[in-house]
Amino acid sequence: MSGPRILVVDDAVTVRAFSRRVLEADGFVVDEAVNGIEGLERAMAVPPDLVIVDVNMRKMDGYTMLRVLRRDPSLRDVPAIMISTESKASDREQALLAGANWYIVKPPRPEVLVEAVRLLTGCPLGMGEGVP
Repeated sequence: MSGPRILVVDDAVTVRAFSRRVLEADGFVVDEAVNGIEGLERAMAVPPDLVIVDVNMRKMDGYTMLRVLRRDPSLRDVPAIMISTESKASDREQALLAGANWYIVKPPRPEVLVEAVRLLTGCPLGMGEGVP
């Protein structure tokens, strides 16, 4: 049995690899995209159970991606976590206005990432093998 499908959209390969390692160790299935355009294409092809989106990306930033996602009837209810190096309250507010359900400042601690993903996907604690 596979867990919920998480789409990680970030232009940094290290961030995608970290998210994949942490989330797969906890039983989630992870797909990746390198920018907002690719993220939307992947989400439209196979709607994920949750998206994790970086703010600053080339081609289409995270704010734009979430605003487009929220306009699509088949994707508007998909929970979204925005992740960024920006830590001001105004950055968090802008993410929430764009459609994020949660905001995490990079780099996230593994247990913070897993807890947010579990809460937004409705997965019980202890679903997977645990955080590495």
